Amino acid sequence: MKWEVDTHCHTIASGHAYSTIAENAEAASKKGVKMIAITDHGPAMGEGGINKYYFWNMRVIPRTINGVYILRGVEANILDTRGTLDLPEEFLQRLDIVLAGLHVGCFPQGLSVEENTQAIIEAIKNPYVDIIVHPGNPEFPINIDRFVEAAHAYNVSIEINNSSFISRQGSEKNCSLIAKKAAELGATVSLGSDAHICFDIANFAKAEKLIEDAKVPQENILNTSAEKVIDFLKLKGKEITL
Repeated sequence: MKWEVDTHCHTIASGHAYSTIAENAEAASKKGVKMIAITDHGPAMGEGGINKYYFWNMRVIPRTINGVYILRGVEANILDTRGTLDLPEEFLQRLDIVLAGLHVGCFPQGLSVEENTQAIIEAIKNPYVDIIVHPGNPEFPINIDRFVEAAHAYNVSIEINNSSFISRQGSEKNCSLIAKKAAELGATVSLGSDAHICFDIANFAKAEKLIEDAKVPQENILNTSAEKVIDFLKLKGKEITL
């Protein structure tokens, strides 16, 4: 399958990633990728975190670098069971794309399945959230049926995170169940490399096999077309033109 978009990429700004925006764009260009989203971690991640004004000022990033269209975004941290994110609304509304997820160190561990599920569903209801990232993380068990149903109802994309199969051991079974439920309901799915170095941009090898096994229809996968991503974001009220 041909992949035109990577919706989940990090830069050195995240603190534990190793490439610049320009290096990510160059790597994407060499792979024939037309669009990448720069989605560094929100301010709650890590000691000190990224200054929130990093996200306020992303408008200075060129729209295209090396022929690759750049989406300005964030991987926001869900902080509590109310679905609170670590960027305020006035910052989120300036971004092209908002990813949100549960992260160790930002969201309490050891909560119940019900509490974890509630946190994600409340984040899904946030009108600025476009994609829920790595929902198969076994550190935060959720009710998969309720999660996928809510994502589908609110037109929020469900990420299958390629990096999870290495960095979040035990994710594969959960991701398979999530992908199968998404295929059953016709929910929108996105593949995220979660690249923390430019060489991993658009590396979807494991995620691709999983969605193929789950029989997720190609038309429901965002990454196959930059235009498809633009159309999806327009439905979310975000006017972006190639």
